Amino acid sequence: MRLYRHTADLPAEARGAIVALGNFDGVHHGHQAVIGTAKALAREIGGPSTVMTFEPHPRSVFRPDDPPFRLTPFRVKARHVEELAVDQLVVCHFDDSFLHQTAEAFVEEVLVKGLGVRHVVCGYDFLFGHKRAGNPALLARMGVLHGFGMTEVGPVADPQGGIYSSTRVREALAAARPREAAHVLGRAWEIEGRVLHGDKRGRTIGFPTANLELGEYLRPAFGVYAVRAGVDRGAATVWHKGVANLGARPTVGGSVERLEAHLFDMSEDLYGQHLRVQLIEFLRPERKFAGFDELKQQIGRDAADARRILEG
Repeated sequence: MRLYRHTADLPAEARGAIVALGNFDGVHHGHQAVIGTAKALAREIGGPSTVMTFEPHPRSVFRPDDPPFRLTPFRVKARHVEELAVDQLVVCHFDDSFLHQTAEAFVEEVLVKGLGVRHVVCGYDFLFGHKRAGNPALLARMGVLHGFGMTEVGPVADPQGGIYSSTRVREALAAARPREAAHVLGRAWEIEGRVLHGDKRGRTIGFPTANLELGEYLRPAFGVYAVRAGVDRGAATVWHKGVANLGARPTVGGSVERLEAHLFDMSEDLYGQHLRVQLIEFLRPERKFAGFDELKQQIGRDAADARRILEG
């Protein structure tokens, strides 16, 4: 997959694109339907299959004081898009200037002039341009004017009638329902990053942890989870079962929110390595214990519960 962070002076092989437009935070089943439609059209009419997205996420520009909300920061989103086997990913830098660009100017400057777009695909709820004035109907009208095709993909639902959406994933994670989030995404939701040095208290009670900052990730329900943790091994990711606490660690007077994952049957030093932690099942809410002995006993029970769930 080729990655372009601009649309000016693109090489000839990047133009004439069939473009799936959207924020694609989560790259869930609904997003996959939009991208899959663009891929099918690219095979049918020719041209590179392309995903166009916007970074940073427009919501962080519209509402900069909101709590963290990302399901997939850019690196993660790019990996999931690449897994869908598209030809190229185009990233539009979303800043104040882009915020005030009219919908018509976006079509003319970015899609037509920049990409020489052949066909555009978007979801039924895609909005763009200044004051979000652009929508699928405007894209269709401008396609007639500028000579490109347009396909609108309607809501995509599961067999029970639930619509696949990023909002549904966020609500499921906030309500401690990681399996529902995985159902919408098509995979377990995960947090990834570099393993940080912590206070090393876990190893003193027999449960060493790999610690990740949460950064711009959405905060799911705080508590203890059964997890799968993937350690980068070059081109491969090696997965381990484990248990993790997500929160502020009230027993030790913690104030920084983080994910602390204990990997079963793992003695390797992971500091500085890249780790992916998938939330599989919620075990219990975070709580404050009277002391380390009580905490150690509870972690032992949590680990046993997590092993049972993950092995089942």
